[in-house]
Amino acid sequence: MAKNFGKYFIAIVPFGDVQNDSTKVKEELKEVFGLKYALKSPAHVTVKMPFSWNEAKEGDLIDKIGSFLKGKEAFSLGFDGFGRFGKRVIFIKTKPNKELNALQSELAEYCKRELNLVKELSDSNYTPHMTVAFKDIKERLFDEYWQFIKSKKFKGRLDVKSLSILKRVEGRWVVLSNITLGESVD
Repeated sequence: MAKNFGKYFIAIVPFGDVQNDSTKVKEELKEVFGLKYALKSPAHVTVKMPFSWNEAKEGDLIDKIGSFLKGKEAFSLGFDGFGRFGKRVIFIKTKPNKELNALQSELAEYCKRELNLVKELSDSNYTPHMTVAFKDIKERLFDEYWQFIKSKKFKGRLDVKSLSILKRVEGRWVVLSNITLGESVD
């Protein structure tokens, strides 16, 4: 039987106001500039970059991430303003957070050891953020996008009680599983 590999990543997917407000920013960028690629996923803070996984073993992936998260505690995460990576990405900034950085670092090691996933450069050079525009950004129009976004305000706070495993389905990222911190998987 042929193995079917899917694309997955692990993230904090906010709910409530943070999700709604960040989605509004993405929708404004679509309305004003036609930037729509970031709408292919819910607003999120990536904790483990996309990787390939055998779809027949999704249950194992969920169980292993659940085991990892069993001993982890919930924490609070703040969002304030906008940032950019060159002229490629516009994002909502997360406030510095030692709990998130520790969780991400431990998860990268765990995924390498337990799931045989490659430790990416981004795993070692982690900059938490919530992307609002990326793949369809036109470099020549970037300054225009940036002036528009800089005029906006964004503040938010989130109690992080779970991580989500997202899966790419028909060109969109959907939440496959939410795993609560400090508890075992259902």
